[in-house]
Amino acid sequence: MSETSSLIGKFVDYLRFERHFSPYTARCYGADLRQYAAYLTTGDASSIPAGNNGTSQDQEGEAGHNPQINQRITGADAMIIRGFLSQLDGLGYSLATVARKIATLRSLYKWMQLRGVIAANPMQMIRTPKQAKRLPKAITVEQVDKLLSMPDSRDTLGARDRAILETLYSTGVRVSELVELNRHDLDQEQQTLRVRGKGKKERIVPLGSHALAAIRGYMTLLEPDPRFTALRQSTITDPNVPLFVNKNGGRLSSRSVRRKLDKYLASAGLDSTISPHTLRHSFATHLLDNGADLRSVQELLGHQSLSTTQIYTHLSTMRLRDSYDRAHPRAAS
Repeated sequence: MSETSSLIGKFVDYLRFERHFSPYTARCYGADLRQYAAYLTTGDASSIPAGNNGTSQDQEGEAGHNPQINQRITGADAMIIRGFLSQLDGLGYSLATVARKIATLRSLYKWMQLRGVIAANPMQMIRTPKQAKRLPKAITVEQVDKLLSMPDSRDTLGARDRAILETLYSTGVRVSELVELNRHDLDQEQQTLRVRGKGKKERIVPLGSHALAAIRGYMTLLEPDPRFTALRQSTITDPNVPLFVNKNGGRLSSRSVRRKLDKYLASAGLDSTISPHTLRHSFATHLLDNGADLRSVQELLGHQSLSTTQIYTHLSTMRLRDSYDRAHPRAAS
């Protein structure tokens, strides 16, 4: 199936331009919905149609004039949706992936109901499968120190990488938030960063002295580097000059940050499954370990709900228990 419902395109545009979802997240929603549309059309959910990312801008022409798919989506009832989910289960999708696809369908049908496209929402009859709660992974302060010592700060790009890792651990920002930082978001006098989080919500986060020193060291090397002459000239007039740049002076991608981290993990002999998000988890866990209150950590992380932040208290309690078991003479049986 090469066509995609114009309903899907309009919905993905709504996510991007009204809800301010990132392009990556919107593409993920679009992929889930194209798979759903394929199932409604052919009865087969085993392959996701390729060729566009689900936005209406990519669908002009044949995809924008496909009322048959629109009708199948709007006419689907709970039994049809359960058939789709059952097929996903048969294809070996994990509970987490199925839950994500259910969340995508919930959003789509709620959006259609609010706009009067459908009278009743079939997703109200669908339950999300229960998943085992997984604690976020955090690394020790010693492991963080070892990782941060890997980049060569004498080179511009090495200094950039050190500044990136220091900033991730110092602020707990998401990697998507980090790559969106501009020069103007850094307030050196107040030692803060202005961060644009999910839904374009802004928050101010404090920047630790080590991170600020690393950023200053990186910028000191960046300014005279002949590879970045054009960037230096645009900094004065352009408020959107990225704080962390790639080798061509453009904005770094989240994937590039992940690749850099992988390189330094290998050099440090650390677990290769550590991700930029692990540094965010470590930031929160280490704050709580050292007495920070939960509300402050919630605000620093940009969590909308306190319950999202509370999971880190379990990590902190586990570490406290480990310390107790190791140190107290009558702790272990």
